[in-house]
Amino acid sequence: MKFDLKIMTRKELEKLGADVEKALEKLRKKDLKKVRAEMEKLAAAHGVSLEDVVGGQAPAKKAPKAKSAPKYANPDDKSQTWTGKGRQPVWYKSAIEAGKSPESMAI
Repeated sequence: MKFDLKIMTRKELEKLGADVEKALEKLRKKDLKKVRAEMEKLAAAHGVSLEDVVGGQAPAKKAPKAKSAPKYANPDDKSQTWTGKGRQPVWYKSAIEAGKSPESMAI
C-alpha cells in the first residue's frame, strides 16, 4: 500500500497519522504479551515465577517535596510562622505597616 502524501488533505493526513498510532499501539501490546509469555516460560524453567524475577512491585513514586522551614514568626503569636515564600500573611503585612522590620520578625 503506497500513499502519495503530497496530494492528501490535512484531514486525510491526520486520519492516517491516527491510524498509524493505533496500529503501532496494537503491535506494542502484542509484542509485550509475547515477551511476557517468553519470560514466564524461562522463569518457570528455572523454578521461579515472573513476579519473583521482576519483583511484582509498582514503580517507586517520587518523594514529596519537603516543606520549607519558616523564616518569620508573628511577634504577638509565635505559633504563626511564614516561610517567606508565597503570599504574605496578614500578621506580617500588619507588622510591616506598623513599622516593624522583617529582620525583627526573623526566626
